[in-house]
Formats: sequence, C-alpha cells, structure tokens
Amino acid sequence: MAKVTVYSKNNCMQCKMTKRFLTEHHVDFIEHNINEDPQYVDYLKGQGFQSLPVIETADTQFSGFRPDQLQKLAI
Repeated sequence: MAKVTVYSKNNCMQCKMTKRFLTEHHVDFIEHNINEDPQYVDYLKGQGFQSLPVIETADTQFSGFRPDQLQKLAI
C-alpha cells in the first residue's frame, strides 16, 4: 500500500473532507498540520502549492479535495 501524507490546516473543510474520505476507504495516511508544524509551509511553497490540503505519495502530489484522485489511492 502506498504511503500517503496529507498536509492540512485547522478549520479547513477540504482538509476534513479529504481525511474523512481516506479514513472511510481504509487508506492509511500521515497528517502534517501546518498550524502545529509550521516548518512544512516552506516545503509546500517550494513544491509550488499555495492551498491545502496537499496529498503526497511516492508517485504523485495534488492539492484540494479530489475524489477522483483519492479513489486511486483506495484501490
């Protein structure tokens, strides 16, 4: 199974929806909340992201609540 990392922030509806989707589809993930771990902000900006959530695996990176992309992780 792919290792999935979710970068999120507090009070982010798309972050909550993404985490709920992954949980409901039994996809294990590691969460990094930038409110609690601000060192990830520079990393994400360096990768070209300006909004959260950011979902990262060994093969892909994307941002936002994207059920089409999340479904691929649930297989």
